[in-house]
Amino acid sequence: MNRAAALALAAALALPGALAAQDTTAPAGVRVGITYTPGTRPSIAVLAAGGAVLDSVRTILGRDLDYSDRFEVVVPPAAAAALDSGGLPNYRALDALGTDFAVSVVASAPASPDPRARAAVDVQLHDVRSGAVKNRVTLQVGDAGGEALRRAVHRAADEVVRWATGAKGIASSAIYYVADGHIWRVDPDGADRVLIPTAGRPSLSPAWSPDGRTLAYTAFVRSGQPIVLQDLASGHRDIVPGTEYGMNITPEFSPDGRRLAFAHGDENGTDLYVYDLARRTATRLTVGRYYDNLSPAWSPDGQRIAYISTRPGLPQLYVMQADGTGQEALARFDFGSTGMTYAPEWSPDGQAVVFHREVAGTPQVFVLDLATRAVKQITGEGRNEDATWAPDGRHVCFVSSRGGTRLLWIVDLETGRMRQLFSTVGARLPAWSPGHASLEAG
Repeated sequence: MNRAAALALAAALALPGALAAQDTTAPAGVRVGITYTPGTRPSIAVLAAGGAVLDSVRTILGRDLDYSDRFEVVVPPAAAAALDSGGLPNYRALDALGTDFAVSVVASAPASPDPRARAAVDVQLHDVRSGAVKNRVTLQVGDAGGEALRRAVHRAADEVVRWATGAKGIASSAIYYVADGHIWRVDPDGADRVLIPTAGRPSLSPAWSPDGRTLAYTAFVRSGQPIVLQDLASGHRDIVPGTEYGMNITPEFSPDGRRLAFAHGDENGTDLYVYDLARRTATRLTVGRYYDNLSPAWSPDGQRIAYISTRPGLPQLYVMQADGTGQEALARFDFGSTGMTYAPEWSPDGQAVVFHREVAGTPQVFVLDLATRAVKQITGEGRNEDATWAPDGRHVCFVSSRGGTRLLWIVDLETGRMRQLFSTVGARLPAWSPGHASLEAG
């Protein structure tokens, strides 16, 4: 591949609008790797005592539990949905309807007698079959439409998922993405879209720190495309030394948050570097010699880095040790069936890598099982690319043109359920947050 083609490849990874939207289906012989066995999820009902705030909590909580894809959310008839004077559900009626769990939402006394104290809401998970409260948490909330309420309910929803299944939830996480050259944040239910201020400069490739406090991204300035580290609380910005000039894209924090991998491009090619945040020094990991190495993705243990390299001609998926040694191809390349590969990301449990690869000239999302090296195609309708893992390791957010325009979609890899995140067009390069701390249960 000549230098012009290599730079075009890097631009396709970094610049908006590089791929035109079109619809297609998976070619013959390609299997979409999702199966769904219905009837295997427990049923759950969300019940509230009434009132604007309680109804808002019930609505948000029910949607969060639905989007967790771990329950069948049911709406029982009014007689079975009623709570008694003590806030307990009608266990017998719910059991007769085949309901496994119930979540009650009732008003609670404020933590402080001060009349200015925020309203308090008790969220309780009930095991319907045993007729007992499984766990509870008290939320200090604001008004029915306020952000404080949404944040509290999202965290409560994740607690319900954990109490009932032992698994992580995704409601209290967030997704950053790029639209119109700027970085936005949105909740996994598609609500609370917020523009992230980046000094008014066009920005790309957002990446979260493991503690969720810092965002790394590529900023477009007159001198080039530096990597910026931005504190999300204070807004303070710091440029990674050595990235002031040239093309610098696809930053990725190490799992311990101490290092930042990124791709730096100049006239000699594009190579991967690792920046030590404490020492403020960068180490070069690859020497491209006129080919490109891009899109680093850390393994959860921080020992390896998956990345894209054009050394075989077309860009393909490679892996190396975190110090740059042991570079080798990671995913099989099927000549004649699949083409260029982009944007890898390691799953939270370290067992898989998601990426997108061209099939008959159209990008589709794939998942590589690292134990077997088996590759499964996850999408088949439209153009699908730039996938990112949810913190539960079960859901993936990606960009798709399946509706005719570029939108963000989420797929549950266990059931195959796909949902559109929101209706704003032109979104790309999503990055899912690592999650948030749990609430203390009562």
